[in-house]
Amino acid sequence: MTDSELRELMQVSAEKGRRTLFDEYCAYVYAIAAIKLKSCASREDIEECVSDVFAEVYRACSGDNGYDGDLRGIIGLITRRTATDYFRRLSARSGRSVPIEDTAGELHSEEDIAANVERSELSSILMSCVASLGEPDTTIITQQYYYGRTVREIAAVLKMTDSAVQKRSVRARAKLKELLSERGVEDI
Repeated sequence: MTDSELRELMQVSAEKGRRTLFDEYCAYVYAIAAIKLKSCASREDIEECVSDVFAEVYRACSGDNGYDGDLRGIIGLITRRTATDYFRRLSARSGRSVPIEDTAGELHSEEDIAANVERSELSSILMSCVASLGEPDTTIITQQYYYGRTVREIAAVLKMTDSAVQKRSVRARAKLKELLSERGVEDI
């Protein structure tokens, strides 16, 4: 559904418009929030963050002050800002004081710095390639390999059949292998 069609639907029926907006962008929002909060949040915290994002998106898109730009852009921006706020709040609550960019963990003196830098660079390349797969492939790969969820669990979240998720996963892994190869990464 295009942005203009979604805006028209929201004008006709706010409830249907919100439901459709949620269905269209839920996986996208969840993926961004999960990546930002992976080092400090539980699944429930991430889901609460996603709920807060959609509440803010509904406010931004409603009524006279409705946002008329690219919905994906505004939703991504709201998600990143909300997830950053959650990260700071959760880190403060746990007594940690770590910048949000530092998701690789603490560097101990006995660790091999060169290996850590290489691993960090590989991780960055991998996340960039996974993000470039597009939805729902990015969500499928992230949920499968980062969170260890089963095909059935992912299918339920994405409202897809198990076989569709499995096929998309196979195709996404093949595409990911090509993307990594283009960047000079052969063995991960």
